[in-house]
Amino acid sequence: MQYEGALYHVVNRGNYRRDVFESPGAAQAFVNVMEEATLAYGWKCHAYAVMRNHYHIVLETPQANLGEGMQCLQSTFALRFNRFRSERGHLFQGRYHAGLIEDYRTLGQVVDYVHLNPVRAGIVPAEHASLFRWSSLRRFVRGPRFPGLTASGWLRYRQLEDTAEGWAQYQEHLFELAGNLEQQKQLGWKGFSSGWALGSESWRRSLAKDHAHQALNPGLEPSSIRDLREARWTEQLQVALAEKGRKSDDLKSAKKGEPWKVAIALHLRSHFGVSCHWLSQQLHLGTPDSTRSLLSRAKKRQNQRYSA
Repeated sequence: MQYEGALYHVVNRGNYRRDVFESPGAAQAFVNVMEEATLAYGWKCHAYAVMRNHYHIVLETPQANLGEGMQCLQSTFALRFNRFRSERGHLFQGRYHAGLIEDYRTLGQVVDYVHLNPVRAGIVPAEHASLFRWSSLRRFVRGPRFPGLTASGWLRYRQLEDTAEGWAQYQEHLFELAGNLEQQKQLGWKGFSSGWALGSESWRRSLAKDHAHQALNPGLEPSSIRDLREARWTEQLQVALAEKGRKSDDLKSAKKGEPWKVAIALHLRSHFGVSCHWLSQQLHLGTPDSTRSLLSRAKKRQNQRYSA
């Protein structure tokens, strides 16, 4: 999904998990191309980390141009890398993964995740996170910064200044966070590199509903397609409930085989291809297998009425 002012956590890995950035020259070449793309496409780069076999970039796009810019970034780097190594072929495992970020609050959490990537990988200890050469944290703390590299927004959200004292306080925050695995779990770090949208559940649902028409887009991540499709199913369920004069709470209190529930399930299954697994959970119809049995019997009765 692309729109003006969007925030993204972009991730990609080397093809077959190869160590694309195993040498300092390769890592620096990628950072150089990233700087060029940031300037050329008017991006704001809030954070980055280049690891041995993957990279993280946290971007803000004032213009809706992520796809164009990332294609340029990856293809330019691949061209230079292959030319230098006298190689051919794809460097990365796929297009790239871009998780949308809700706001600067969530952005700050993702920035922390990226800055602590080298620590979690065991490359540097938490107290020396700013020493990792291929990270925006080093550039923020020690410089120099390239045009477009900015901490505005997420740093102010933490009530910190872009000063030596402010960065010392931020590094202390990272040190404490690095040792708090429970807090990392609560923040949802496990899904930060794979989630299609990072933020509150209400925002994710609203976003999915607004973009449900994109569910058939073959370029989307599987998780994005699933969420968008389920948002459309949820919308149609609410329409069906309203037509029956029912509410969502009635789904839980009514019996599994209640005729009106089964009728709604059959309607959603027949007209919108809703999965039995989703129907069983959302309509409280029991297991997916029992839901299939209920729908099969209902369909048979429906056919008998039509043929009578």
